Amino acid sequence: VQLVESGGGLVQPGGSLRLSCAASGFTFSSYTMSWYRQAPGKERELVATISSAGGRTNYADSMKGRFTISRDNAKNTVYLQMNSLKPEDTAVYYCNARSAFYEYSYWGQGTQVTVSS
Repeated sequence: VQLVESGGGLVQPGGSLRLSCAASGFTFSSYTMSWYRQAPGKERELVATISSAGGRTNYADSMKGRFTISRDNAKNTVYLQMNSLKPEDTAVYYCNARSAFYEYSYWGQGTQVTVSS
């Protein structure tokens, strides 16, 4: 099983980034996918979740209207479009795959997002 995040980097406040998470080694289309983030000295927090077929999404309140999660089951990839980025969005962003009955959970290695002028 592999989850490989990409797309992180340094961006100015107000800018945008698109993160990708490429999955392999499991039946991607059967898993709920999520993005989490962890800032220095803070606990990991949920950013957004998308259902296995992509029909349902949920966001943390602070990300609503700025972030969009999506997935392409044909490409085994989940995305996070981040707009209007703020310095407080600076964190390592992780991709998570969770099976339907929570019996399996997989994590990527994370990608650093830094929002700074």
